Amino acid sequence: MNETPGFRPLYRQVYEIVVRRVVQGEWRPGEALPSEQNLARELGVSQGTIRKVLDALTAEKVLVRHQGKGTFIAENTQERAQFRFFRMARPGGKRLSPTLGSENVRVRAARAPERERLELAREARVVEISRVRLLDGVPAIRELIVLAADLFAGIEKITELPNSLYSLYQAKFGVTIVTTHEELSAQLATADDHRQIGVDIGSPVLVIDRLAVCLPERKVEWRLSRVRSDNLVYAITLT
Repeated sequence: MNETPGFRPLYRQVYEIVVRRVVQGEWRPGEALPSEQNLARELGVSQGTIRKVLDALTAEKVLVRHQGKGTFIAENTQERAQFRFFRMARPGGKRLSPTLGSENVRVRAARAPERERLELAREARVVEISRVRLLDGVPAIRELIVLAADLFAGIEKITELPNSLYSLYQAKFGVTIVTTHEELSAQLATADDHRQIGVDIGSPVLVIDRLAVCLPERKVEWRLSRVRSDNLVYAITLT
């Protein structure tokens, strides 16, 4: 594949070329990229420019570097995706591993708030995933997940979706989630919360509003998670 940067800023063009190759599947998850020297020669730029691009994509978790082995396309395995994107823990920081309780998947027309959040066309369709997740065997989280249907054709036919959806998005649909934007709020439990995760109506629940973005900077998933607040915390380490 022969590509050379055009007349826009050099770094940005090289960045977009590399991202486009990842999106198109030229390099698969877990596969090693060519060396910096070979990429620089192919694209007709300096090795320093290539290194800057690879450094940026490594910081964005698109790539991963292994000392002495090279640079690889990051894999959203079940374990890695859960570590990066699942933040619920016991007070004191004990990380938890969720399991699936119940699940329902359907394809339907996008509603106005969904079109706005995911930047969809008026006639767009979405995949709606409603599920309950268990922590230590107890219903603890109810999720409403809305996906841009054009990227996930046939996902509703999968018998049982994996615990971490991001590994499935990447492996089956070529959609790599690189960024999530989250807003946390406290709300009062509803009758549906009581029925599905066993909290008393009117008691506090933690609501996590997440927007997931894939390469190349497209909003593909809107997820609302309602979480029991008794003996659970949202844990994150800042460095």
